[in-house]
Amino acid sequence: MYDLLIRNGEVIDPGSDLTGRLDIAISDGKIARIARGIDIRESRRVMDVTGRHVVPGLIDLHTHVYWGMTTDGASDINAPPDLIGVQSGVTTLVDAGSAGSHIFGGFARYIVPTARTRLFAFLNIYRTGLLLGVASYGRNAIDLEGTTRTIEANKGLIQGIKVMLTGPALDELGLEPVDLAMRVAKETKTRLMVHIGDLSASPSPRAAGLTRKALDMLDAGDIVSHVCTGKPGGMLDDEGRVIPELLDARNRGVILDSAHGRTNLSFSTARRLIEQGVVPDVISSDVTLGGRTWIVYGLTECMSKFLALGLSMEEVIGMATTNAAQALGMADSLGTIQVGREADLSILEVVEGEWEFVDTVGETLQGKKAIVPVATIRAGEVVVPDWGPHPWGWLPVRRTPSGDYSG
Repeated sequence: MYDLLIRNGEVIDPGSDLTGRLDIAISDGKIARIARGIDIRESRRVMDVTGRHVVPGLIDLHTHVYWGMTTDGASDINAPPDLIGVQSGVTTLVDAGSAGSHIFGGFARYIVPTARTRLFAFLNIYRTGLLLGVASYGRNAIDLEGTTRTIEANKGLIQGIKVMLTGPALDELGLEPVDLAMRVAKETKTRLMVHIGDLSASPSPRAAGLTRKALDMLDAGDIVSHVCTGKPGGMLDDEGRVIPELLDARNRGVILDSAHGRTNLSFSTARRLIEQGVVPDVISSDVTLGGRTWIVYGLTECMSKFLALGLSMEEVIGMATTNAAQALGMADSLGTIQVGREADLSILEVVEGEWEFVDTVGETLQGKKAIVPVATIRAGEVVVPDWGPHPWGWLPVRRTPSGDYSG
């Protein structure tokens, strides 16, 4: 007798080439059987998802969920992990450098044990992480020994090192933080995630050159975050051509991550990259507490934007499942639907309509499809989404025939 039967779903799993209408039976938190027409009498509970898509549990490779480290009202960086995780159709979240070595203890002790969402983290090379902002990123804020010890004490939870090429540190330190982070990553046998795109109000004239040099330093498995940014130090030259260092990095096996965020997704940049054959390997949200109700909204809306940019449903699902699992080095346990694996599934609906999306520089994009979460299966347990990030719920802004806008 199965614990749960997911029935009549349209399965899309690029990682295992599963497609079409299939039933998925779950027992003891694991996938027990995948087949057509499994008898409903064989299961204690049945969830009929006719007309909905069943995909591997979505993985958001870039988020900020050290909720409680910062104070709501004073800072809108960190979001409650389950709010943007299992209550948003996402089974696995990766915190991208919210904490450095001196404050990571609370993440492991208080955030991970209380979340229903599976959590991983990249440790910020700066010991206070994002707590004091990028203006604090000086050489004395880097504790190499403490960083190494923190990673070794949290192996499995910490997946790598995060370094940001932005702010005053660009002019003060250049590529020294990248070099130091690479040393720690090699010593701890983890990987590097590099933020590109200078967020400063007065961007550094060194940003573009440092990005090019940083790309040359990265190894296979390292991650470039914000590849679709329109900020200085991005992936295009002054003529809108993909910089050759990015092509070389991609050919070496460096992972390209979209990482939307409140400042780092330009539709124009994304179009030019795609037109020149450079599609991000991973779609991630870089969602924060503030970004959840403005511009970003969550992983499914970020995926919808890439549908509007011309990618297929199979491509965007793969980018948020199989490819994200490979970026974590966990393709053997995450990112596909297979018998014997933990039962992590996302139930999604694709809603046809006239949808309007906005990027972080104010450009609008019209799309015909919107992906919204219906339910999340995390280790066999069913979690329903919350109300959603918009006042009206999960759907993006709708353009009406009259040209007006509504929810």
